[in-house]
Amino acid sequence: MKYISTRGQSPAQSFTEILLGGLAPDGGLYLPETYPQFSTDDLTQMRNMNYRELAFAVLSRFATDIPAADLQVIIDKTYTAEVYCNVRDGDNAADITPLHTLEPDLHLLCLSNGPTIAFKDMAMQLLGNLFEYVLDKAGQGINILGATSGDTGSSAEYAMRGKHGVNVFMLSPHGKMSRFQTAQMFSLQDANIFNIAVKGVFDDCQDIVKAVSNDHVFKAAHKIGAVNSINWGRVAAQIVYYFKGYFAATDSNDQQVSFAVPSGNFGNVCAGHIARMMGLPIKHLVVATNENDVLDEFFRTGVYRPRGSANTYHTSSPSMDISKASNFERFVFDLVGRDGDKVRALWSEVDKGGAFNLASSEFSEPAAFTRVPSFGFQSGVSSHTHRMQTIRQTFETYGVMIDTHTADGLKVALELREPGVPMLVLETALPAKFEDAIREALGRDPVRPAGMENLESLPQRFEVMAADAEAIKQFIVTKTA
Repeated sequence: MKYISTRGQSPAQSFTEILLGGLAPDGGLYLPETYPQFSTDDLTQMRNMNYRELAFAVLSRFATDIPAADLQVIIDKTYTAEVYCNVRDGDNAADITPLHTLEPDLHLLCLSNGPTIAFKDMAMQLLGNLFEYVLDKAGQGINILGATSGDTGSSAEYAMRGKHGVNVFMLSPHGKMSRFQTAQMFSLQDANIFNIAVKGVFDDCQDIVKAVSNDHVFKAAHKIGAVNSINWGRVAAQIVYYFKGYFAATDSNDQQVSFAVPSGNFGNVCAGHIARMMGLPIKHLVVATNENDVLDEFFRTGVYRPRGSANTYHTSSPSMDISKASNFERFVFDLVGRDGDKVRALWSEVDKGGAFNLASSEFSEPAAFTRVPSFGFQSGVSSHTHRMQTIRQTFETYGVMIDTHTADGLKVALELREPGVPMLVLETALPAKFEDAIREALGRDPVRPAGMENLESLPQRFEVMAADAEAIKQFIVTKTA
């Protein structure tokens, strides 16, 4: 299996060759040359697999340059009940991603059972073990540079803390994460973890990561790697739980399901798109946004119009406060027939602060946007009022407490669900991460998992810096000299 860039000007490489690097040299994102296919017979064989077996069945198709025995060891080390132990009452930790049924054909796929109680742990724990394996084989180290709107940062840091040969430099928007998210990251005292609070919004942090990644001389000299969802390993790992959710919600392989996915950077729902392209019977992928509704605008109109920092709203679902969806480029690459020239032309407008319209004829012969329905996408928007109502109604109706991002997904799912088609809402985080919002909605505090009761009182270690890529590079140099 070889990987190519969405912008078509980088050489094809193997899984381990792209694992550490993030962006391709031409500024694009890596995708497989072709998606592996799962037949109905394959799905039948996979139906009764546990999570580790399912992860191997999927990931072995992508990581073909890792010996099967080694990959199995990495997967078995990652997906254990001891790591994914923060389950809801009545759910089974050994199931890793339990399906929590609210009512017939309406489910939560519980993805937040890992050490940082956010869905990012599903992929990041695997990525940490893959990084360690590849680095040990190569006898080298890496400096990971990442950006987070709230959950990626802590998931990455908890996955990489203490890993041999790994330093983590994590950028986050200063003062714009929840207190719990902030404390979860900044309280880490590990010598290889560096938190940088950037004066700006998430998109400023993400722009810095891309700018540093595109400085090829600096990247090579200082061994810069990535753990954001621009890293293909993250997306590949997330594909697994779409298969797991499908099998849990259906009795046979001739039944379709839909997934509702709270969406900011498009990585989570991109994994669903790829699972569908691989043969998983998904009817609709429902993109649920908050007030930062750039993705909803695209799926309604064909216009992708990223916004600047001044027009990116700070909301009560802060991990989705994103107006430049990095992984969206992967989907558009498929949408325009995997034409790297077209993708470069489209993103040349985006990189200049502009927009593009795939409903127009300029980039479509025939019109590319007309193919969106064949990819099975729908979308909708949720506001603060909506998510408060959804949290309240879910607790009153089902006795289940959900976080604000999951509420966005459930709100849109309820609007777009279809009779006879199971709807799975992907859980984003446990509600303990967003206490202020839960208190507003329900008048009570969420229960915190054991060991997280006093996070905010722990000493915090971080640097506040301007949104300046050169300053960030100098900081990395200073800390790794």
